Amino acid sequence: MTVKAPVQPVYGSGQTLTPAAASATVAIPRGNKQEIVTNLGLNVGYFRIGKAGLGSATIADYPVPPGAQVVVTRSEDDDQMSHMSPLGTTFHIMNGEGF
Repeated sequence: MTVKAPVQPVYGSGQTLTPAAASATVAIPRGNKQEIVTNLGLNVGYFRIGKAGLGSATIADYPVPPGAQVVVTRSEDDDQMSHMSPLGTTFHIMNGEGF
């Protein structure tokens, strides 16, 4: 079942990432319930969100097609995002709060 709920971006929390074939991890602020991920590039990218030690992102994780935006719910304690793209791409990520 899909629940459509608006999300309020946390302005000023955005980061631009460059996922590559090797997985990389970036810190994300705690305290928010959603993460907005936009694929600004031309290739699919993958990510996973969790706490320290979450492991490397792989093609088995959440895919974001080129030009697409997704909003995922996460734990308020999550503080890490791992990302990768076999052919390389650009992600923009931002914290958010759903209503």
